Amino acid sequence: MKKTTLLLTALLLLSYSAQAQWRAGVFGGAVWNHYSIDTHYMADLKYRGQWGPSAGIAGQYNFADWLGVRAELNMTAKNYRQQRTFESLSGTDYVTANSYLQLPVMASFSFGGSFVRGFLNLGGYGAWWCSSHLKGKYINVTSDQVTDVDEDFVFDSTRDNRTEWGLAGGVGVEWRFLSHWAVQAEARCYYGLTSTQKDYMIIQDPRYNTTIGLQAGVFYIF
Repeated sequence: MKKTTLLLTALLLLSYSAQAQWRAGVFGGAVWNHYSIDTHYMADLKYRGQWGPSAGIAGQYNFADWLGVRAELNMTAKNYRQQRTFESLSGTDYVTANSYLQLPVMASFSFGGSFVRGFLNLGGYGAWWCSSHLKGKYINVTSDQVTDVDEDFVFDSTRDNRTEWGLAGGVGVEWRFLSHWAVQAEARCYYGLTSTQKDYMIIQDPRYNTTIGLQAGVFYIF
């Protein structure tokens, strides 16, 4: 009986210890995306960065006071603006709004006191290009006719690479205002390593996303 009691007590203590390492939360913020592309001979073709939203859920397990592993599931916009500056085409100006479902997994390093701590997240991410929408004006090269564009982009499996892999990292600060609650503010970067376009042409045309953002979140610490 005594052995059984000791075993149950040990299991309860281990369970409590494991739960104390976990945290879960929600976050949201704004991101700015830079779309990197070689425009070749079209010197008047400009790609501009655009802002968009980002939001998701996160879970973290801490192995020690200063080290943990963090996983997230978020929806992040990776938008960009396309413009032409050549005289007859200068009316071309539209925004491509892209939505990505992302899964970042990062090591989380923290430092500081009991109530206010700094942290550094480093790791990688995988993402799925969920949707794309074009809105603006487009000028036909042959007819010089201006066309209003407001439509969903149709994906082509031969051309479009909807899976994205890359590096993820961020720095931030956490304030633990209650024993089980904390808020965080973080500057985050997603650096895409895979092109959004497949190598389906003789002349390769790789295109990459680099997304930088600011986000805030609230966490419950078990």
